[in-house]
Amino acid sequence: MIKKVVILWLALLMLDTLGASAQPKEEWNKTYGGPGDESGFAIQEIKDYGYIIVGKTDSFGTGKDDIWLIKTDSKGNELWNRTFGGPRDDIGYSIQETSDSGYIIAGLTESYGAGGKDIWLIKANSKGDKEWDRTFGKPSDDICWSIQETSDHGYILLGDTKSYNAGDFDIWLIKTDSNGTKMWDRTFGKSGNDAGRSVKQTKDGGYVIAGWTELKDIDKAYVWIIKTDPSGTELWNKTIGGSSWDGARSIQETKDGGYIVIGDTRQKDANDQDIWLIKTDSKGNEEWNKTFGGSDVDWGMSVQQARDGGYIIAGETRSYGTGGSDAWVIKTDQNGIEQWNRTFGSTGTSGAFLAQEADDDEYIMLGDTDSYGSGGFDIFMVKMKLSNLKK
Repeated sequence: MIKKVVILWLALLMLDTLGASAQPKEEWNKTYGGPGDESGFAIQEIKDYGYIIVGKTDSFGTGKDDIWLIKTDSKGNELWNRTFGGPRDDIGYSIQETSDSGYIIAGLTESYGAGGKDIWLIKANSKGDKEWDRTFGKPSDDICWSIQETSDHGYILLGDTKSYNAGDFDIWLIKTDSNGTKMWDRTFGKSGNDAGRSVKQTKDGGYVIAGWTELKDIDKAYVWIIKTDPSGTELWNKTIGGSSWDGARSIQETKDGGYIVIGDTRQKDANDQDIWLIKTDSKGNEEWNKTFGGSDVDWGMSVQQARDGGYIIAGETRSYGTGGSDAWVIKTDQNGIEQWNRTFGSTGTSGAFLAQEADDDEYIMLGDTDSYGSGGFDIFMVKMKLSNLKK
């Protein structure tokens, strides 16, 4: 009897191990592009179960790089696309479907505005046609990396500004109404260059920001998390790391009221950079952290909490895969323990800027690649599905 129990226990253990280490299957992949270079920076599954993508193209449009907006069906087949831009570089970094089924896009423009790079905010209808646009900035460089529609149907924008500081970049937080008119703005900065990469409205109506702050004239940086009230007034801020170069590119409020942060850490040398996943409590105090990577350089670009309480990470790896660098998607449990990972790429260069849970056990990844497609770099989209795996 004891022998049977031991055999059964070993069998269950093997099944559990196989389930934990199994990888999702690629259902399909799509590339979008022309003879030039394209990149896709943000994607969202929308109400009709299709996808909306924003990035940049120099194959189409009117100038150098133009903002490229692509709408697909649930299988990634393009339904329509739109370009926005002028004679110089214009890039879209962030997008969200709005409550009226349109789209809000944020990025940068060199074609319009006050000079240099300005933040460019574009509102499009459900067909991708521009309804209005706004620029924010002065003759120096100003860039928006993250946007979200807020509970009052306005918008919160996060980026970097050189226009309001003496030479170095500061984090710039802008709140607008539903028509894109600025209601208020705040800057956050220390002695060196500071970067804001991700903003989310929190359950209390305030905002949480993630990025990094550099030490002036020293190649060191800290992950920087800032919490504000609904008017953008700072409530607290936390720095994490800093023994070498550490930065954050994505943050989300978690189900327990804390925060999950993704970025990368270079604790040893410039050739040994790892993806860094950090979990904090509601006050930004670190609860745990995990690193993912090998002997080369690896980047963490985005993180989202999955329905099961775990986390889905997108990034790029030079340590693993088949090419110079590959897109890398990692799934962890709620404690940051890896459950599976997938690399995508070939002999060239591929990277993932964002990965999302699309449906139960389904995931969508967006990035760029020069391994496949029409030439140069193309936007690269992959759909993955887990099947018959232990949860």
